[in-house]
Amino acid sequence: MNTRKSYWAGIALLLILPWCASAGAAQSDDPADQEIVIGWTAWADTEFVTKLAERAIEKYSDYEVTLRMANIAVQYQGVAEGSLDGMLMAWLPDTHADYWQRVKDDVDDLGPLYSGAQMGWAVPAYVPESELGSIADLNKPEVRAKLKGRIQGIDPGAGEMQISQKMLSAYDLKDYRLVASSDAAMTAALARAIKRKEWIVATVWTPHWIFGRWDLRFLDEPKQMLGNPQHVDALVRKGFKTDYPEIATFFTNMNFPLDELQRAMMAAQEDGINTAIDDYMNTHEAEIKSWFAEAG
Repeated sequence: MNTRKSYWAGIALLLILPWCASAGAAQSDDPADQEIVIGWTAWADTEFVTKLAERAIEKYSDYEVTLRMANIAVQYQGVAEGSLDGMLMAWLPDTHADYWQRVKDDVDDLGPLYSGAQMGWAVPAYVPESELGSIADLNKPEVRAKLKGRIQGIDPGAGEMQISQKMLSAYDLKDYRLVASSDAAMTAALARAIKRKEWIVATVWTPHWIFGRWDLRFLDEPKQMLGNPQHVDALVRKGFKTDYPEIATFFTNMNFPLDELQRAMMAAQEDGINTAIDDYMNTHEAEIKSWFAEAG
């Protein structure tokens, strides 16, 4: 078995089985009769962008959209193999570099949905910067004691988690444990700690509504293992641009200023995702319609 096949074979079978019945559906001879299948993961930015795309496509085109939640690695595989039409959450060039190298010849990148996204380890602002200002400070015994040797993470398949696990070795944080969970569990842990004024370090990113809710700061990361600011791209399967030129144009044109997206995510957290999308579509109707138009 070659390296590429063995890599994908290692992905949990239970994540792949639900797709078997629909695998190859996107390859039908009559694309007009199909739903467009988009993969997503329950990250705050991804949920807003993906569900807004679903609503816009169904409102302004003749197609219906099926959203399929899956582990990020399985999404890359699904787009490369054609069981998914696309995904709107490719963090490039650094965060998902490993996934991208494995599929780049088998997918089409339609360009960035937003730019300037950033990964990092963050703490509440009430944690004194003089005591914990950089990742190197985590080795101080008194800091480790206050954190109980824990770094709060998100879902284990995330690129940030893979890099964060390597950072434990790179920064000699042998007495720390990276706690895998989810976006929701990470934000809940932050909420509990902040309510109690406890110390916490969490793997976070921008854009995210947490930066509108709480005063947080990134720790300095001298080795820059989490990379420079990223762009988050739309990936589609080979053949998608021919089968669905109108929707490929939509994905190519779809773009959000980072601060605007973060405000929309905060509204989704406060008012619910459906209300936030309704409000965004009402206030950006002309712009969203323009995303379907070819450049003149």
